[in-house]
Amino acid sequence: MRSFLHIRSLVASLLCMAALFASVTLRADSRDDKAIAAIHDVIARTQPEMVVVSIKPSPIAGLYEVQLKDGQTVYASADAKYLIPGDLYESKPDGLVNLGDARRSQVRKEKIAAIDEKDMIIFAPKGERKATLTVFTDVDCPYCRKLHSEIGDLNSRGIAVRYLAFPRTGLKGESYEKIKSTWCSSDRKAALTLAKLGGDIPAAKCDNPVDKEFHLGQEVGVTGTPAIVLEDGTMLPGYVPAAALAGYLFGDAD
Repeated sequence: MRSFLHIRSLVASLLCMAALFASVTLRADSRDDKAIAAIHDVIARTQPEMVVVSIKPSPIAGLYEVQLKDGQTVYASADAKYLIPGDLYESKPDGLVNLGDARRSQVRKEKIAAIDEKDMIIFAPKGERKATLTVFTDVDCPYCRKLHSEIGDLNSRGIAVRYLAFPRTGLKGESYEKIKSTWCSSDRKAALTLAKLGGDIPAAKCDNPVDKEFHLGQEVGVTGTPAIVLEDGTMLPGYVPAAALAGYLFGDAD
């Protein structure tokens, strides 16, 4: 009998603890919901040009991470009175970790993974593909052309290059029309190479992904070309020589 009473008492204690935990969780969720709503309201009223993708609690109690559509991060107090643009760093035994950059890399990786490769222009190695770079490119920018001139070197190292369109003048003008014609060419690889050599691309029209890829670039923080994205979502803004890129990927830069 004593054993049975002990079990009943233990069960009752566990139920009370579960109820208490659920109550605390509900209160925490309620606080989070209230804070998130307040932050949404303040940004909508005072910064209507900011497009909020998500708001969630940060690792610091009372501070919320606001992800914006342009890839930037803002931190806000629970009462929405204070907004802090920039990144949050965590101290680890081996140094500081940029949490904002890590989050952006993860988002970048997920968004690029959702793009069908048929919408890209891909220069793949003839042998084994050891690594893949995804590059937001323009047909006219000098450093995009310089990077493209090293495609053979990258491919010889087993590195595939997948191009996404990012007309640096925006969705209008001669460069925009040229990159659309490139993506609509019957031989897109040849057309892209010709365009990067300064050649004339025959005008062509089709259902193309240029606008979609341009908007994607804006969402993941691309501000110029070339913008090189590694497989883990890390972005290297600007031209990087082939040997240095191999170093990032394999640790064997020349």
